[in-house]
Amino acid sequence: MCDVDIMMIGHFAQDKLVVDGKSEIASGGAVYYGSVALRRMGVSVAVVTRLHPDDFPLLDELKQEGVQVFATPAPETSGIENIYNSADMERRICKPRGFAGPFRRKDIPDLSAQVYLIAPIIAGEVDLSLLKSLAARSPVGLDVQGFVRVRENDHLVFRQWPDMAEGLAHVTYLKVDRAEAELLTDQTDLRIAARQLAAYGRPENEVIVTQSSGVTVYAGGRMHEAPFTPRSLDGRTGRGDTCFATYVGKRLSAPPEEAARFAGAVTTLKQEQPGPWRGIADDVAAVLTGR
Repeated sequence: MCDVDIMMIGHFAQDKLVVDGKSEIASGGAVYYGSVALRRMGVSVAVVTRLHPDDFPLLDELKQEGVQVFATPAPETSGIENIYNSADMERRICKPRGFAGPFRRKDIPDLSAQVYLIAPIIAGEVDLSLLKSLAARSPVGLDVQGFVRVRENDHLVFRQWPDMAEGLAHVTYLKVDRAEAELLTDQTDLRIAARQLAAYGRPENEVIVTQSSGVTVYAGGRMHEAPFTPRSLDGRTGRGDTCFATYVGKRLSAPPEEAARFAGAVTTLKQEQPGPWRGIADDVAAVLTGR
């Protein structure tokens, strides 16, 4: 028996969301959106994060959901400014607001987990050495955004991951979005891109690709797709974080096809409301059956 089902490693963020010039500060980061959704699924979760001590009270929201939180003090709290035009919430401009620094091995608690979910938001949080260390303990899930989204001056830009071939050899569940898939493979066909990325690792590796229309999963030599059908995009931020976490959470008890459909339904619901998904199983069932 493991201490927790999933341990998530990544920066908790204080993001600035700007839509048509109107801004608000909101909690963010993959560990935020993902851990709450996992808890609502009944999955036990630990979050390992770094942030400024003044912002530690923000973590109470996770604790109230039953998430075990392990926070290390940092000089500043990470954050991203996401600038949207409401007419096209699919596209956004991202700017860095802070960076809480790299994780060290001593930041990782001595807890066993079925899956270690590496969910950084900016390159530099997790290095290859730490990735290998976690993979030696249990299967690893990894969101590639935290390796290709790089801070350059006042902007976040996509750059190649120099250690990709070596890193992906240690990853069981890989998540990319459309832009990242195209960057890393030079392929616009997401099915081809997913197969190409899967080839870097072991045969049991699974690739999860998100885009505005839904999620595509390549697992066991087969492709599975599930749509996103939100009635609004009021909760657009955190879409990929929610999809990846709920897919991996569902994979603990279900095959890839079912996990993809479940993650697609949860992500549909998440996009309709700002903040993490806090629904129930009946809500997901309603989406799967056409509401």
